[in-house]
Amino acid sequence: MTFPQIILKTNRDEAVRRFHPWVFSGAIASMKGQPSDGDIVEVTDSRNNYLATGHYHNGTIAVKLFSYEKIVPDVAFWKQKLQNALTVRNVIFANHSADTTNCYRLVHGEGDGLPGLIIDYYNGVAVVQAHSIGMYRVLEDISLALQDVYGIALKAIYHKSAETLPENFAKNVQNSYLFGSCTVPHTVRENGHTFLIDWETGQKTGFFLDQRNNRDLLAYYAKGKKVLNAFCYSGGFSIYALAAGADQVDSVDVSKKAIELTNQNVQANFGETATHQSYAEDVMAFLKQTSDTYDVMVLDPPAFAKSMAARHRAVQGYKRLNAEGIRHLKANGILFTFSCSQVVDRELFYNTIVAAAIEAGRQVRVLHQITQPPDHPVNLFHPEGSYLKGLVLWVE
Repeated sequence: MTFPQIILKTNRDEAVRRFHPWVFSGAIASMKGQPSDGDIVEVTDSRNNYLATGHYHNGTIAVKLFSYEKIVPDVAFWKQKLQNALTVRNVIFANHSADTTNCYRLVHGEGDGLPGLIIDYYNGVAVVQAHSIGMYRVLEDISLALQDVYGIALKAIYHKSAETLPENFAKNVQNSYLFGSCTVPHTVRENGHTFLIDWETGQKTGFFLDQRNNRDLLAYYAKGKKVLNAFCYSGGFSIYALAAGADQVDSVDVSKKAIELTNQNVQANFGETATHQSYAEDVMAFLKQTSDTYDVMVLDPPAFAKSMAARHRAVQGYKRLNAEGIRHLKANGILFTFSCSQVVDRELFYNTIVAAAIEAGRQVRVLHQITQPPDHPVNLFHPEGSYLKGLVLWVE
């Protein structure tokens, strides 16, 4: 099979030779053939030596690479990639039974050598998101490969790509089941806790799996404490805090749908016995109007910046939010604060929290510097994949 070729400029092939999975448009000298968005292309150096294979897109990131060997990307190829990803997860969760944890991220884009593809596994259901046109076009093959890898354990595959594909292309895309079907909300277990997942109408793929380890860390500090879970979505941190013996947990999210999910999850785990209050309010408005103070607080906002152009405004947003949060912590309180904005790197986020603490006028120690869990791996050659950063702070 012959694919269009992307020929790189002289001395612009080093990044590919170092296995970085992106080819930027500025590195391209010429093309053989006329690739369209989503087409499979082969990348060569200026002397026409093969380097890698990937999906083309007419943009700043022109090619996203998924192989550094000449291959035909058929169902067998995708199956091998997925099997490799599952092998990693089987090691990560070797000490977890399905009764304690049966949900995880199977494919984390570049971290698993599959740029543009996300697959989350929820107790027999795979939720797939294509972030590139190229990956969207091979979803049928991905579906067949998933069925081969999981066998009878897989009950359904749902693709939820309309929200993640380029806007113009996504106009004609509808989320749907590629295999089987499943009613939502669907029950999963995470570290022994029960959660109801709605991938059809919920955010992202239905749950924020990337905070699993950090929820566990929160439980360590929650016993006997008054806890605020801000931007709670479906109440993940709230459930862990309540299970750990928190005296009181308040959950806040601007989305009424999120608060409904939180309340359902509290009910599923604790019935009517939980000391829990939920508020469908804007977090900043809630903080500004409440006189309550907390022993432990979680600030886990959605990405404030998705582009470099929005980074300055995002930093100011993080600063205002964290300064207000710190003001509402009791003496010797603990703050879990996060950013999932990829364009706000770890150093910038840290410095922003420093500025927030100065504005709030409090003395602060760093207890933990935290990140995404191992089922959201970072490709060693693609540090941009380290998107989630967090700090656990002791506030005097």
